[in-house]
Amino acid sequence: MDKLPVIRITKEFRFEAAHALWNYDGPCRNIHGHSYILYVTVKGHPEASPGAPKQGMLIDFSILKQIVNEHIVDVFDHALLVNANTPHASLAEKNNLFGKLAAVPYQPTCENMIRDFAGRIKKALPDGVQLHSLRLHETASSYAEWFAEDN
Repeated sequence: MDKLPVIRITKEFRFEAAHALWNYDGPCRNIHGHSYILYVTVKGHPEASPGAPKQGMLIDFSILKQIVNEHIVDVFDHALLVNANTPHASLAEKNNLFGKLAAVPYQPTCENMIRDFAGRIKKALPDGVQLHSLRLHETASSYAEWFAEDN
């Protein structure tokens, strides 16, 4: 049977996280939180084999949910994100007040986070499913986008 056309599917994820930007010259240098919304779009050819359990599907939404939850949401939800290469990391590690800490190897801006998320998700996708794009909302009106075609 011929391959079905390329299809894109998108799933939305939400998580809460705090961050502080080391050496930043604005108010975001202070610890503050966001209600992040992450849109994950993958593309590929849906299963075309007649009688296949996943016939007509590119990827079961539950599998995409499992991948993103494991590699992104479970790691970052209700965590304090700090740059591991700055004093923020050692200060946060010494203070039990902060609880869940995600010390990342970059300044935890929306732009750097989405680049990191793309790498994590791409590695976990099954064969035949490609990461097409990500959109990460930091606020209701501010977001960063990542597109595979640009990278």
